[in-house]
Amino acid sequence: MSDHATRSARELLDVVDDRDRVVGQAPRGEVYARRLIHRCVFIQVRDGHDRVFVHRRTDDKLVFPSLYDMFVGGVVGVGESYDAAALREAEEELGVSGLPQPEFLFKFLYQTPEHAWWSAVYRASWDRPVNPQPEEVAWHAFLPEEQLSRRLAEWPWVPDGSEAYRRLLAWRPDPPVRPKY
Repeated sequence: MSDHATRSARELLDVVDDRDRVVGQAPRGEVYARRLIHRCVFIQVRDGHDRVFVHRRTDDKLVFPSLYDMFVGGVVGVGESYDAAALREAEEELGVSGLPQPEFLFKFLYQTPEHAWWSAVYRASWDRPVNPQPEEVAWHAFLPEEQLSRRLAEWPWVPDGSEAYRRLLAWRPDPPVRPKY
């Protein structure tokens, strides 16, 4: 296990229940090993040409190594808000500073026999150069939506990101409330 992966496994996370209430804390490695519910953020980043930032995860990631993702993001730290984690994770993974606060869209509980986490989905825009963390990102590009759609059937994708993307495509914000006159 690399130094980065070892540090990542030791990172302390809030453990939450199925209603997203904090019930304790545990190291990330234990959270994953025991399938404890925790919190994650997913940020879809688009550039000025409306292309989506896509990347391949490094080979030594604790979860879903070497798979492609159409979101940047990660775990929410102990006592950290979803919003703070979304901004921190997006800036870290893109290797930028000064990113505007990502816009919260929706949240869902991602559960499989192996994993369980609350997933807050955001979107952000960034039209300047990126310099992704080499510990996190092995390859990256901004892809037009049509190309991303084609790649979904060709490349191996992270399952949680695929689920978030499916939900994002189906998501429609509530219609605005009309004022009563």
